[in-house]
Amino acid sequence: MAVEFPADYFKDYQLLDSGSGEKLERFGKYILRRPEPKALWTPSMTENEWKKAANVVFRPGSGFGKAGKEDSGTWEKTGRMEDQWSISYNGAEDPETHAASDLHIGLRLGLTSFKHVGVFPEQAPNWEFIYRETSRIARIHKANGLPAPRVLNLFAYTGAASLAARCAGAEVTHLDSVRQVVNWARENMERSGFQDGIRWVVEDALKFATREARRGNRYDGIILDPPAYGHGPDGEKWKLDQLLFGLLQNVAAILGERDSFMVLNLYSNGYSAALGETVTREAFKGNFKEMTSGELAFRDSFGKVLPLSIYVRLKR
Repeated sequence: MAVEFPADYFKDYQLLDSGSGEKLERFGKYILRRPEPKALWTPSMTENEWKKAANVVFRPGSGFGKAGKEDSGTWEKTGRMEDQWSISYNGAEDPETHAASDLHIGLRLGLTSFKHVGVFPEQAPNWEFIYRETSRIARIHKANGLPAPRVLNLFAYTGAASLAARCAGAEVTHLDSVRQVVNWARENMERSGFQDGIRWVVEDALKFATREARRGNRYDGIILDPPAYGHGPDGEKWKLDQLLFGLLQNVAAILGERDSFMVLNLYSNGYSAALGETVTREAFKGNFKEMTSGELAFRDSFGKVLPLSIYVRLKR
């Protein structure tokens, strides 16, 4: 099993310290202090150093730790800072030619009531994979006179993964159940220098994938980052344990039979890379060319490794 870390060229993010169920992070010009249940160790910096460093602290609310409300709470500013600010991500250079990457993502961040700020920076290795695979498929399509690759991003949030695919030349379908989040993603598209090429869908992910399978529609890339719990725009209930396998079966049906890829990311505590591989393998019935899995993690300034999610990547 691999453990992947965002590279040092992600200049706008840094995990400064972690421990005692919290993490101290720099997003651009601001330093945030947030809960992190996986930080089981003692922080390397003192409490006083944390207090001096942080521009804002997340205070858990009464629903904190409860299913569907596990990240609820409020932000308390300890110094002057904006409610919204921007960061950027510029991709890795080509390892063979050393040419600069065309992967450039601009993101607007903001303090939300669910401890999130609009990006999950540990996902950078997945963005790189999406960009590389989409670029590879785009070259194949161009050589054979085929249209641009089609990439579907389910549970797409504020769109960093959608933009990674768009930067590589894909026509992207970006789906999330929350309209405000989709509007946020559209703003990020414009910040990244694009005016079109992304189709915006506000719908339940399972319902959409089931309908696409029934209609026989196909995609060259599919990205999934499902939460443990959630709701669709019409009140549909999402429970990862109950519905993930069925969703993956539909994804297997709508992913192109060759020159295609899938990325699955899971945050749910208790899920392992081995479990992710098994549920994906069974859903696809072995109909793939290559599968890899592992963890996405950060190493803080003192060398402590904080694992945050698991991934499964599949190629056909």
